[in-house]
Amino acid sequence: MSELRDTGRRYEMDEQGLTSWADYRRQGERLFIDHVESPPELRGTGAAGRLMAALAADARAKHLRITPICSYAAAWLRRSREFADLVQ
Repeated sequence: MSELRDTGRRYEMDEQGLTSWADYRRQGERLFIDHVESPPELRGTGAAGRLMAALAADARAKHLRITPICSYAAAWLRRSREFADLVQ
């Protein structure tokens, strides 16, 4: 597993030579998560959840609030006690 990368439009994280990603938009202090995806080979391994945890930790470090547009991101954040306070 690699470190989280932020391209300015997308968060990316590599595992097993494959990349999971989350497309986002930033408006002021709000991060809109539009789409989260992992390659088929990583689905069911927790890769997208690890990406979301790293993304949420980065948002917290930058004092951002998260608005999930993607249904996966919304569900993951609903289940997360650690990052529930970031959701707006």
